[in-house]
Amino acid sequence: MDLDLAQVRAFVLAAEELHFGHAAEELSISQQALSKRIARLESVLGRRLLDRGGQGVRLTEAGRRFLEPARQALAAADRAVAAVLGTHRPLRIDVWGHLYAPMRTLALVAGGEPRPELGHGRDLPSVSTALLRGDIDAAFGRVHAPLPAGLRYRLVRLEPVDAVLSADHPLAHAAAIRPAQLRDSLLWAPGPLHRLDFLHRFADSFGIGDRAEGTNLGLEHFLADLAADPRRFSLLPADVPLPAHPAVRTVPLVAPTPLYAWSLLWRSGADHPLLGTLISAFVRKAERSRWLEYDPARDWLPESDPAGHLRSEPAPPTGGGPSPT
Repeated sequence: MDLDLAQVRAFVLAAEELHFGHAAEELSISQQALSKRIARLESVLGRRLLDRGGQGVRLTEAGRRFLEPARQALAAADRAVAAVLGTHRPLRIDVWGHLYAPMRTLALVAGGEPRPELGHGRDLPSVSTALLRGDIDAAFGRVHAPLPAGLRYRLVRLEPVDAVLSADHPLAHAAAIRPAQLRDSLLWAPGPLHRLDFLHRFADSFGIGDRAEGTNLGLEHFLADLAADPRRFSLLPADVPLPAHPAVRTVPLVAPTPLYAWSLLWRSGADHPLLGTLISAFVRKAERSRWLEYDPARDWLPESDPAGHLRSEPAPPTGGGPSPT
């Protein structure tokens, strides 16, 4: 059975948008032309792929089964054209966890040539959706459960976390702080705490009941909010470069030391020619820099992190695409 890729592309866009008008606009065709392409595809397959009714556009069971293989067929066609023309589009990477400055680690590995195309995701769920849709090739940030089916990841760095406090906090001038010593302090979160998984789980694990939320307007605003109350503290990775702020102190956390887990995330079956190279480069950098040292007697990770019950994927061979699931 031969498939018309224009018809397949029309179906994929309609399935992703669940709106014929938006999909037709993406393809620069009329809604009538879009509908005809999908109807012809359904006729060839002998199955209805989309239901169009008063409730809008919905995927049928056959449509759901067809969608991911259809995406893969289009991606293969794009690669075939690129191979003939001798061109490759950049590797598209989104990052999240912006207050924790993910670009620091990414730049140490991906700062050379060819340069990836970087974007910004809001959080893990939004980045996961972009990966599954094929809008991006990879993502970089903290992976935690639950992780949607169809995604794979590689744990690349466990970064120690410091306490960041008002200079007037009772522990601000300590040489080190045990997390249990923060129980009478106020955890300051730069956004809704239920969306900041690491801070939320730290507070639950160490019995920190007093919590307050602000708005993430950037690092300098975050530090100013911390300085405004002598009971406030928060957490930042130890290597995050902080602007000079006389009313704020950073103090190492010990017994245990919390670790922030950075991972590279990608879609199962993705095979951009640069993805395997990037994953292998991360693995080599992690080995040289001892980024993955972890002692459960000394360190703390949330149970939802990769060193807990999630399984980190092995690296693919250097220069190749990710190994199949």
